[in-house]
Amino acid sequence: MSPAPSSAPHSRRPGWDTLLLALLVFAHLQIVGLAEQAALPTRVQDVLRHPILGKLLPAAGYAAMGDVGPRPGDPIGLLLYAATLGLLLLYFVVDLSLAGRWWRRLKAWTLAAMIVTALVLPTYKLILLRQGSGPASYTHDGGVIQTEATIRYLLEGKNPYREDYTETPMAEWGFSEYRTALYHYPYLPWTFVFSAPFYWAGETFAFYDQRFIYLALLLLALALAPRLVEGTRSRLALVAVLALNPIMGLDVIFGQNDGYVLSWIVFSLVAWRQWSRARQQGREPSRWLLPLSALLFGLACASKPTAWFLAPFYGLLLVQDDAGLDHGGWLALWHALPAILRRAGPALLAFAVLLLPYVLWDPAALYDDVWRWSSGQGPTGYQIWGWGASNFVLALGLVSDRFSQWPFWLLEVILAVPLLIWFMRRQLRDNTLANACWHYGVLLFVFFYGSRFLNENYLGYILSFLAIGLFARGVLSDEGAVPAMARRDGSDGDGRTAG
Repeated sequence: MSPAPSSAPHSRRPGWDTLLLALLVFAHLQIVGLAEQAALPTRVQDVLRHPILGKLLPAAGYAAMGDVGPRPGDPIGLLLYAATLGLLLLYFVVDLSLAGRWWRRLKAWTLAAMIVTALVLPTYKLILLRQGSGPASYTHDGGVIQTEATIRYLLEGKNPYREDYTETPMAEWGFSEYRTALYHYPYLPWTFVFSAPFYWAGETFAFYDQRFIYLALLLLALALAPRLVEGTRSRLALVAVLALNPIMGLDVIFGQNDGYVLSWIVFSLVAWRQWSRARQQGREPSRWLLPLSALLFGLACASKPTAWFLAPFYGLLLVQDDAGLDHGGWLALWHALPAILRRAGPALLAFAVLLLPYVLWDPAALYDDVWRWSSGQGPTGYQIWGWGASNFVLALGLVSDRFSQWPFWLLEVILAVPLLIWFMRRQLRDNTLANACWHYGVLLFVFFYGSRFLNENYLGYILSFLAIGLFARGVLSDEGAVPAMARRDGSDGDGRTAG
Protein backbone atom coordinates (compact mmCIF):
# COMPACT_ATOMS: atom_id res chain seq x y z
CA MET A 1 0.00 0.00 0.00
CA SER A 2 1.27 3.50 -0.76
CA PRO A 3 1.52 5.84 2.18
CA ALA A 4 -1.31 8.26 2.75
CA PRO A 5 -0.62 11.77 1.52
CA SER A 6 0.58 14.09 4.23
CA SER A 7 -1.75 16.85 5.32
CA ALA A 8 1.14 18.98 6.52
CA PRO A 9 1.62 22.20 4.55
CA HIS A 10 4.49 22.23 2.07
CA SER A 11 7.52 24.15 3.34
CA ARG A 12 10.18 25.62 1.13
CA ARG A 13 13.66 24.21 1.41
CA PRO A 14 16.60 26.63 1.79
CA GLY A 15 18.33 27.30 -1.51
CA TRP A 16 21.98 26.83 -2.38
CA ASP A 17 22.27 30.52 -3.27
CA THR A 18 21.43 31.43 0.33
CA LEU A 19 24.30 29.37 1.70
CA LEU A 20 26.66 30.80 -0.92
CA LEU A 21 25.59 34.33 -0.02
CA ALA A 22 26.15 33.67 3.69
CA LEU A 23 29.66 32.34 3.00
CA LEU A 24 30.49 35.38 0.88
CA VAL A 25 29.10 37.92 3.36
CA PHE A 26 30.81 36.37 6.40
CA ALA A 27 34.16 36.18 4.59
CA HIS A 28 33.76 39.67 3.12
CA LEU A 29 33.07 41.30 6.48
CA GLN A 30 35.88 39.45 8.20
CA ILE A 31 38.52 40.21 5.55
CA VAL A 32 37.53 43.86 5.09
CA GLY A 33 37.54 44.30 8.87
CA LEU A 34 41.01 42.78 9.17
CA ALA A 35 42.28 44.94 6.30
CA GLU A 36 40.95 48.13 7.89
CA GLN A 37 42.41 47.18 11.25
CA ALA A 38 45.85 46.47 9.76
CA ALA A 39 46.09 49.28 7.21
CA LEU A 40 44.07 52.12 8.78
CA PRO A 41 45.24 52.56 12.38
CA THR A 42 43.70 56.04 12.86
CA ARG A 43 40.32 55.29 11.25
CA VAL A 44 38.31 55.57 14.50
CA GLN A 45 39.69 59.00 15.37
CA ASP A 46 39.39 60.15 11.75
CA VAL A 47 35.72 59.13 11.67
CA LEU A 48 34.95 60.90 14.94
CA ARG A 49 36.50 64.19 13.79
CA HIS A 50 35.21 64.07 10.19
CA PRO A 51 32.73 66.91 9.45
CA ILE A 52 30.22 64.49 7.87
CA LEU A 53 30.91 61.05 9.31
CA GLY A 54 31.37 62.48 12.80
CA LYS A 55 27.83 63.91 12.78
CA LEU A 56 25.84 60.99 11.38
CA LEU A 57 25.09 59.72 14.91
CA PRO A 58 24.13 61.61 18.07
CA ALA A 59 27.01 62.51 20.35
CA ALA A 60 25.70 60.09 22.96
CA GLY A 61 25.92 57.26 20.46
CA TYR A 62 29.54 57.97 19.65
CA ALA A 63 30.33 58.26 23.35
CA ALA A 64 28.65 54.92 24.12
CA MET A 65 30.55 53.12 21.35
CA GLY A 66 33.86 54.55 22.57
CA ASP A 67 37.24 54.76 20.87
CA VAL A 68 37.85 51.00 20.76
CA GLY A 69 35.49 48.39 19.37
CA PRO A 70 35.35 45.12 17.44
CA ARG A 71 36.50 45.13 13.85
CA PRO A 72 36.25 47.32 11.83
CA GLY A 73 36.25 49.48 14.97
CA ASP A 74 34.73 52.77 13.93
CA PRO A 75 31.03 53.34 14.73
CA ILE A 76 29.93 53.86 11.11
CA GLY A 77 31.67 50.67 9.95
CA LEU A 78 30.09 48.64 12.76
CA LEU A 79 26.62 49.92 11.90
CA LEU A 80 27.15 48.97 8.26
CA TYR A 81 28.23 45.48 9.35
CA ALA A 82 25.14 45.13 11.52
CA ALA A 83 22.90 46.34 8.68
CA THR A 84 24.48 43.85 6.26
CA LEU A 85 23.93 40.92 8.60
CA GLY A 86 20.35 42.04 9.27
CA LEU A 87 19.68 42.07 5.54
CA LEU A 88 21.22 38.61 5.24
CA LEU A 89 18.74 37.37 7.87
CA LEU A 90 15.92 38.94 5.85
CA TYR A 91 17.20 37.09 2.78
CA PHE A 92 16.93 33.83 4.75
CA VAL A 93 13.34 34.60 5.77
CA VAL A 94 12.28 35.53 2.24
CA ASP A 95 13.88 32.40 0.81
CA LEU A 96 12.04 30.14 3.27
CA SER A 97 8.65 31.84 3.38
CA LEU A 98 7.73 33.22 -0.04
CA ALA A 99 7.36 31.96 -3.58
CA GLY A 100 6.77 33.27 -7.08
CA ARG A 101 7.15 36.90 -8.07
CA TRP A 102 7.51 38.29 -4.54
CA TRP A 103 10.18 35.69 -3.75
CA ARG A 104 12.25 36.82 -6.75
CA ARG A 105 11.73 40.55 -6.23
CA LEU A 106 12.37 40.66 -2.50
CA LYS A 107 15.49 38.50 -2.76
CA ALA A 108 16.85 40.74 -5.51
CA TRP A 109 16.12 43.93 -3.57
CA THR A 110 17.57 42.48 -0.37
CA LEU A 111 20.76 41.48 -2.20
CA ALA A 112 20.97 44.97 -3.71
CA ALA A 113 20.64 46.52 -0.26
CA MET A 114 23.41 44.22 1.04
CA ILE A 115 25.68 45.38 -1.77
CA VAL A 116 24.99 48.96 -0.70
CA THR A 117 25.78 48.35 2.99
CA ALA A 118 28.72 45.98 2.45
CA LEU A 119 30.36 47.55 -0.63
CA VAL A 120 29.04 50.95 -1.72
CA LEU A 121 28.82 52.75 1.63
CA PRO A 122 32.15 51.39 2.97
CA THR A 123 33.77 52.68 -0.22
CA TYR A 124 32.21 56.11 0.25
CA LYS A 125 33.33 56.07 3.89
CA LEU A 126 36.96 55.67 2.81
CA ILE A 127 36.51 58.31 0.09
CA LEU A 128 35.30 60.81 2.70
CA LEU A 129 38.08 59.88 5.12
CA ARG A 130 40.63 60.37 2.35
CA GLN A 131 39.31 63.87 1.73
CA GLY A 132 39.93 64.69 5.37
CA SER A 133 43.29 62.95 5.72
CA GLY A 134 45.14 63.58 2.46
CA PRO A 135 45.35 62.07 -1.06
CA ALA A 136 47.85 59.34 -0.07
CA SER A 137 45.54 57.91 2.61
CA TYR A 138 42.61 55.47 2.67
CA THR A 139 43.17 54.10 -0.81
CA HIS A 140 45.39 52.03 -3.12
CA ASP A 141 48.51 53.37 -4.80
CA GLY A 142 48.24 52.41 -8.48
CA GLY A 143 44.49 52.14 -8.93
CA VAL A 144 43.64 55.52 -7.40
CA ILE A 145 46.61 57.69 -6.37
CA GLN A 146 48.74 57.09 -9.45
CA THR A 147 45.84 56.99 -11.90
CA GLU A 148 44.63 60.38 -10.67
CA ALA A 149 48.16 61.75 -11.16
CA THR A 150 48.16 60.21 -14.63
CA ILE A 151 44.91 62.01 -15.49
CA ARG A 152 46.45 65.29 -14.34
CA TYR A 153 49.42 64.68 -16.63
CA LEU A 154 47.04 63.98 -19.51
CA LEU A 155 45.06 67.19 -18.93
CA GLU A 156 48.34 69.13 -18.77
CA GLY A 157 49.39 67.70 -22.14
CA LYS A 158 52.14 65.50 -20.67
CA ASN A 159 52.84 61.89 -21.57
CA PRO A 160 51.97 59.79 -18.47
CA TYR A 161 54.37 57.07 -19.61
CA ARG A 162 57.27 59.49 -19.91
CA GLU A 163 56.75 61.27 -16.57
CA ASP A 164 57.67 59.94 -13.15
CA TYR A 165 55.55 60.17 -10.01
CA THR A 166 58.12 61.24 -7.44
CA GLU A 167 56.42 64.64 -6.98
CA THR A 168 52.91 63.21 -6.60
CA PRO A 169 51.11 61.71 -3.56
CA MET A 170 52.40 58.32 -4.77
CA ALA A 171 55.71 59.18 -3.09
CA GLU A 172 54.00 59.02 0.33
CA TRP A 173 52.54 55.52 -0.13
CA GLY A 174 54.02 52.09 0.52
CA PHE A 175 57.42 50.71 1.53
CA SER A 176 60.28 52.92 0.43
CA GLU A 177 62.42 50.08 -0.97
CA TYR A 178 59.56 48.84 -3.18
CA ARG A 179 58.39 52.13 -4.68
CA THR A 180 59.54 51.30 -8.19
CA ALA A 181 56.10 52.28 -9.55
CA LEU A 182 57.11 55.89 -8.90
CA TYR A 183 58.93 55.69 -12.24
CA HIS A 184 56.36 53.69 -14.24
CA TYR A 185 52.64 53.66 -15.02
CA PRO A 186 51.87 49.99 -15.80
CA TYR A 187 48.28 50.32 -17.08
CA LEU A 188 47.05 51.03 -20.59
CA PRO A 189 45.48 54.31 -21.77
CA TRP A 190 41.76 53.53 -21.35
CA THR A 191 42.27 53.49 -17.56
CA PHE A 192 42.88 57.24 -17.54
CA VAL A 193 41.42 58.47 -20.86
CA PHE A 194 37.87 57.40 -19.92
CA SER A 195 38.16 58.94 -16.45
CA ALA A 196 39.61 62.28 -17.56
CA PRO A 197 36.30 64.15 -18.20
CA PHE A 198 34.92 63.00 -14.85
CA TYR A 199 38.11 64.04 -13.10
CA TRP A 200 37.89 67.52 -14.66
CA ALA A 201 34.23 67.88 -13.63
CA GLY A 202 34.88 66.62 -10.11
CA GLU A 203 37.87 68.87 -9.52
CA THR A 204 36.00 71.84 -11.01
CA PHE A 205 32.77 71.58 -9.06
CA ALA A 206 33.52 69.52 -5.93
CA PHE A 207 36.17 66.83 -5.47
CA TYR A 208 37.19 63.66 -7.27
CA ASP A 209 38.14 60.14 -6.28
CA GLN A 210 38.90 57.49 -8.91
CA ARG A 211 36.70 55.06 -6.99
CA PHE A 212 33.65 57.01 -8.18
CA ILE A 213 34.35 55.62 -11.66
CA TYR A 214 35.22 52.11 -10.53
CA LEU A 215 32.11 51.84 -8.37
CA ALA A 216 29.72 53.29 -10.96
CA LEU A 217 30.95 50.92 -13.68
CA LEU A 218 30.84 47.91 -11.38
CA LEU A 219 27.27 48.67 -10.27
CA LEU A 220 26.22 48.91 -13.92
CA ALA A 221 27.99 45.60 -14.60
CA LEU A 222 26.18 44.00 -11.64
CA ALA A 223 22.85 45.22 -13.02
CA LEU A 224 23.61 43.67 -16.43
CA ALA A 225 25.37 40.47 -15.31
CA PRO A 226 22.15 38.47 -14.67
CA ARG A 227 21.58 38.51 -18.45
CA LEU A 228 24.54 36.17 -18.81
CA VAL A 229 22.86 33.27 -16.98
CA GLU A 230 19.48 31.55 -16.59
CA GLY A 231 17.47 30.93 -13.42
CA THR A 232 16.72 33.22 -10.48
CA ARG A 233 19.09 31.56 -8.05
CA SER A 234 21.95 31.51 -10.54
CA ARG A 235 21.42 35.19 -11.36
CA LEU A 236 21.38 36.18 -7.70
CA ALA A 237 24.41 34.01 -6.96
CA LEU A 238 26.40 35.48 -9.85
CA VAL A 239 25.74 39.04 -8.68
CA ALA A 240 26.70 38.02 -5.13
CA VAL A 241 30.01 36.49 -6.27
CA LEU A 242 30.91 39.46 -8.46
CA ALA A 243 30.10 42.02 -5.75
CA LEU A 244 30.85 40.29 -2.46
CA ASN A 245 33.64 37.83 -3.02
CA PRO A 246 35.94 39.20 -0.32
CA ILE A 247 38.97 39.79 -2.53
CA MET A 248 37.03 41.72 -5.17
CA GLY A 249 35.12 43.57 -2.45
CA LEU A 250 38.36 44.69 -0.83
CA ASP A 251 39.62 45.57 -4.32
CA VAL A 252 36.68 47.94 -4.84
CA ILE A 253 36.65 49.52 -1.37
CA PHE A 254 40.35 50.42 -1.44
CA GLY A 255 40.39 51.27 -5.15
CA GLN A 256 42.29 48.66 -7.13
CA ASN A 257 41.32 48.61 -10.79
CA ASP A 258 40.49 44.95 -11.52
CA GLY A 259 36.79 45.75 -11.25
CA TYR A 260 37.25 48.36 -13.97
CA VAL A 261 38.50 45.77 -16.47
CA LEU A 262 35.91 43.25 -15.27
CA SER A 263 33.12 45.75 -15.94
CA TRP A 264 34.09 46.39 -19.56
CA ILE A 265 34.34 42.64 -20.21
CA VAL A 266 30.92 42.06 -18.63
CA PHE A 267 29.46 44.80 -20.86
CA SER A 268 30.99 43.08 -23.88
CA LEU A 269 29.75 39.61 -22.92
CA VAL A 270 26.22 40.88 -22.23
CA ALA A 271 26.03 42.39 -25.73
CA TRP A 272 27.34 39.12 -27.16
CA ARG A 273 24.81 37.16 -25.08
CA GLN A 274 21.93 39.21 -26.47
CA TRP A 275 23.15 38.40 -29.98
CA SER A 276 23.46 34.71 -29.12
CA ARG A 277 20.04 34.57 -27.41
CA ALA A 278 18.32 36.13 -30.43
CA ARG A 279 19.86 33.45 -32.66
CA GLN A 280 18.84 30.73 -30.23
CA GLN A 281 15.24 31.95 -30.31
CA GLY A 282 15.15 32.03 -34.10
CA ARG A 283 15.12 35.84 -34.29
CA GLU A 284 17.39 38.04 -36.36
CA PRO A 285 19.82 39.71 -33.94
CA SER A 286 20.36 43.44 -34.10
CA ARG A 287 23.25 44.13 -36.44
CA TRP A 288 24.77 46.41 -33.80
CA LEU A 289 25.09 43.85 -31.01
CA LEU A 290 28.18 42.01 -32.23
CA PRO A 291 30.13 45.17 -33.23
CA LEU A 292 29.17 46.72 -29.89
CA SER A 293 30.41 43.66 -28.03
CA ALA A 294 33.70 43.73 -29.92
CA LEU A 295 34.13 47.46 -29.31
CA LEU A 296 33.62 47.03 -25.57
CA PHE A 297 36.06 44.13 -25.51
CA GLY A 298 38.62 46.30 -27.28
CA LEU A 299 38.22 48.92 -24.54
CA ALA A 300 38.86 46.25 -21.91
CA CYS A 301 42.02 45.21 -23.75
CA ALA A 302 43.11 48.86 -23.87
CA SER A 303 42.76 49.05 -20.06
CA LYS A 304 44.93 46.22 -18.76
CA PRO A 305 46.79 43.29 -20.36
CA THR A 306 44.88 40.79 -18.20
CA ALA A 307 41.99 41.16 -20.67
CA TRP A 308 44.18 39.90 -23.52
CA PHE A 309 44.05 36.32 -22.25
CA LEU A 310 40.35 36.20 -23.06
CA ALA A 311 40.96 37.14 -26.71
CA PRO A 312 41.41 33.58 -28.15
CA PHE A 313 38.19 32.37 -26.54
CA TYR A 314 36.27 35.55 -27.25
CA GLY A 315 37.34 35.31 -30.89
CA LEU A 316 35.71 31.88 -31.11
CA LEU A 317 32.53 33.24 -29.54
CA LEU A 318 32.34 35.79 -32.35
CA VAL A 319 31.83 32.93 -34.82
CA GLN A 320 29.59 30.77 -32.65
CA ASP A 321 27.11 30.67 -35.51
CA ASP A 322 29.67 28.77 -37.62
CA ALA A 323 28.45 25.18 -37.21
CA GLY A 324 31.53 23.85 -38.96
CA LEU A 325 33.71 24.65 -35.94
CA ASP A 326 32.09 21.93 -33.84
CA HIS A 327 33.76 19.01 -35.56
CA GLY A 328 36.15 20.67 -37.98
CA GLY A 329 39.04 21.09 -35.55
CA TRP A 330 42.04 23.23 -36.34
CA LEU A 331 41.37 23.30 -40.08
CA ALA A 332 37.91 24.74 -39.46
CA LEU A 333 39.47 27.36 -37.18
CA TRP A 334 41.88 28.32 -39.95
CA HIS A 335 38.99 28.79 -42.37
CA ALA A 336 37.05 30.80 -39.76
CA LEU A 337 39.97 33.13 -39.03
CA PRO A 338 38.99 35.78 -41.65
CA ALA A 339 35.49 35.95 -40.15
CA ILE A 340 36.92 36.23 -36.64
CA LEU A 341 39.19 39.10 -37.66
CA ARG A 342 36.38 40.83 -39.53
CA ARG A 343 34.00 40.63 -36.58
CA ALA A 344 36.77 41.62 -34.17
CA GLY A 345 37.41 44.75 -36.24
CA PRO A 346 35.80 47.17 -33.73
CA ALA A 347 37.94 45.71 -30.93
CA LEU A 348 41.13 46.06 -32.96
CA LEU A 349 40.17 49.59 -33.99
CA ALA A 350 39.41 50.72 -30.43
CA PHE A 351 42.66 49.22 -29.19
CA ALA A 352 44.67 50.88 -31.96
CA VAL A 353 43.03 54.31 -31.55
CA LEU A 354 43.81 54.36 -27.84
CA LEU A 355 47.32 52.92 -28.00
CA LEU A 356 48.78 54.32 -31.21
CA PRO A 357 49.08 57.95 -30.01
CA TYR A 358 51.33 56.80 -27.18
CA VAL A 359 53.23 54.40 -29.43
CA LEU A 360 53.96 57.30 -31.79
CA TRP A 361 54.59 59.78 -28.96
CA ASP A 362 57.24 57.73 -27.14
CA PRO A 363 57.27 53.98 -27.89
CA ALA A 364 60.20 53.35 -25.55
CA ALA A 365 58.41 54.96 -22.60
CA LEU A 366 55.25 52.91 -23.21
CA TYR A 367 57.22 49.68 -23.51
CA ASP A 368 59.28 50.46 -20.43
CA ASP A 369 56.28 51.24 -18.22
CA VAL A 370 53.88 48.49 -19.26
CA TRP A 371 56.08 45.53 -20.19
CA ARG A 372 59.70 46.08 -19.15
CA TRP A 373 58.81 47.16 -15.61
CA SER A 374 56.46 44.21 -14.96
CA SER A 375 59.13 41.75 -16.12
CA GLY A 376 61.56 43.16 -13.55
CA GLN A 377 64.00 44.62 -16.05
CA GLY A 378 66.02 47.75 -15.50
CA PRO A 379 67.12 49.46 -12.29
CA THR A 380 63.52 50.14 -11.22
CA GLY A 381 61.82 46.94 -12.38
CA TYR A 382 59.02 45.33 -10.38
CA GLN A 383 60.08 42.96 -7.61
CA ILE A 384 59.34 39.24 -7.29
CA TRP A 385 56.13 39.33 -5.31
CA GLY A 386 52.82 37.69 -4.45
CA TRP A 387 51.56 34.18 -3.76
CA GLY A 388 52.71 32.21 -6.82
CA ALA A 389 55.50 29.80 -7.72
CA SER A 390 58.01 32.67 -7.61
CA ASN A 391 58.21 32.06 -3.85
CA PHE A 392 59.95 28.76 -4.56
CA VAL A 393 62.55 30.65 -6.59
CA LEU A 394 63.19 32.90 -3.61
CA ALA A 395 63.08 30.11 -1.00
CA LEU A 396 65.53 27.90 -2.90
CA GLY A 397 68.02 30.76 -3.20
CA LEU A 398 67.90 30.79 -7.01
CA VAL A 399 68.13 34.60 -6.88
CA SER A 400 69.89 36.91 -4.46
CA ASP A 401 66.91 39.18 -3.73
CA ARG A 402 63.43 40.17 -4.93
CA PHE A 403 64.78 42.49 -7.62
CA SER A 404 66.95 39.88 -9.34
CA GLN A 405 66.28 38.47 -12.78
CA TRP A 406 65.07 34.91 -13.30
CA PRO A 407 63.55 33.41 -16.52
CA PHE A 408 59.92 33.41 -15.41
CA TRP A 409 58.91 33.82 -19.06
CA LEU A 410 60.11 30.29 -19.71
CA LEU A 411 57.98 28.87 -16.89
CA GLU A 412 54.99 30.86 -18.17
CA VAL A 413 55.42 29.41 -21.66
CA ILE A 414 55.82 25.85 -20.36
CA LEU A 415 52.67 26.13 -18.24
CA ALA A 416 50.38 28.34 -20.31
CA VAL A 417 50.97 27.38 -23.96
CA PRO A 418 49.97 23.68 -23.70
CA LEU A 419 46.98 24.73 -21.60
CA LEU A 420 45.94 27.30 -24.20
CA ILE A 421 46.12 24.68 -26.97
CA TRP A 422 44.05 22.24 -24.93
CA PHE A 423 41.47 24.87 -24.05
CA MET A 424 41.17 26.03 -27.65
CA ARG A 425 40.54 22.45 -28.71
CA ARG A 426 37.91 22.10 -25.98
CA GLN A 427 36.15 25.27 -27.06
CA LEU A 428 36.20 24.28 -30.72
CA ARG A 429 34.12 21.26 -29.66
CA ASP A 430 31.82 23.24 -27.33
CA ASN A 431 31.95 26.91 -28.24
CA THR A 432 30.01 28.44 -25.34
CA LEU A 433 30.20 31.44 -23.06
CA ALA A 434 30.59 29.06 -20.12
CA ASN A 435 33.70 27.46 -21.59
CA ALA A 436 35.17 30.79 -22.71
CA CYS A 437 34.96 32.27 -19.20
CA TRP A 438 36.14 29.12 -17.45
CA HIS A 439 39.06 28.68 -19.85
CA TYR A 440 40.00 32.33 -19.46
CA GLY A 441 39.96 32.20 -15.67
CA VAL A 442 42.05 29.03 -15.43
CA LEU A 443 44.53 30.15 -18.12
CA LEU A 444 45.05 33.48 -16.37
CA PHE A 445 45.51 31.70 -13.04
CA VAL A 446 48.14 29.35 -14.47
CA PHE A 447 50.00 32.15 -16.24
CA PHE A 448 50.24 34.32 -13.15
CA TYR A 449 51.10 31.36 -10.96
CA GLY A 450 54.25 30.90 -13.06
CA SER A 451 54.99 34.60 -13.40
CA ARG A 452 57.17 36.99 -11.46
CA PHE A 453 54.17 38.04 -9.36
CA LEU A 454 50.75 36.70 -8.45
CA ASN A 455 49.15 39.48 -6.45
CA GLU A 456 46.18 38.50 -4.32
CA ASN A 457 43.78 40.90 -6.06
CA TYR A 458 44.12 38.83 -9.24
CA LEU A 459 42.43 35.93 -7.48
CA GLY A 460 39.20 37.86 -6.94
CA TYR A 461 39.19 38.83 -10.61
CA ILE A 462 39.81 35.22 -11.69
CA LEU A 463 37.05 33.97 -9.38
CA SER A 464 34.58 36.29 -11.10
CA PHE A 465 35.08 34.57 -14.45
CA LEU A 466 35.00 31.11 -12.95
CA ALA A 467 31.61 32.05 -11.49
CA ILE A 468 30.31 33.32 -14.83
CA GLY A 469 31.50 30.10 -16.44
CA LEU A 470 29.82 27.90 -13.85
CA PHE A 471 26.48 29.68 -13.76
CA ALA A 472 26.33 30.19 -17.54
CA ARG A 473 26.62 26.41 -17.91
CA GLY A 474 23.34 26.03 -16.04
CA VAL A 475 24.41 23.12 -13.84
CA LEU A 476 22.66 24.71 -10.84
CA SER A 477 18.93 25.33 -11.01
CA ASP A 478 16.07 26.87 -9.08
CA GLU A 479 14.19 24.65 -6.67
CA GLY A 480 11.71 22.58 -8.60
CA ALA A 481 12.97 23.78 -11.97
CA VAL A 482 14.52 21.71 -14.73
CA PRO A 483 18.28 22.37 -14.97
CA ALA A 484 19.19 24.42 -18.01
CA MET A 485 21.21 21.57 -19.52
CA ALA A 486 18.17 19.28 -19.45
CA ARG A 487 15.56 21.50 -21.09
CA ARG A 488 13.17 19.97 -23.54
CA ASP A 489 14.37 22.17 -26.37
CA GLY A 490 17.92 20.87 -25.87
CA SER A 491 19.29 24.33 -25.15
CA ASP A 492 21.97 24.65 -22.50
CA GLY A 493 21.17 28.30 -21.83
CA ASP A 494 24.32 29.41 -23.64
CA GLY A 495 23.13 29.70 -27.17
CA ARG A 496 24.07 26.12 -28.03
CA THR A 497 22.29 22.79 -28.28
CA ALA A 498 23.16 20.00 -25.89
CA GLY A 499 24.81 17.15 -27.75
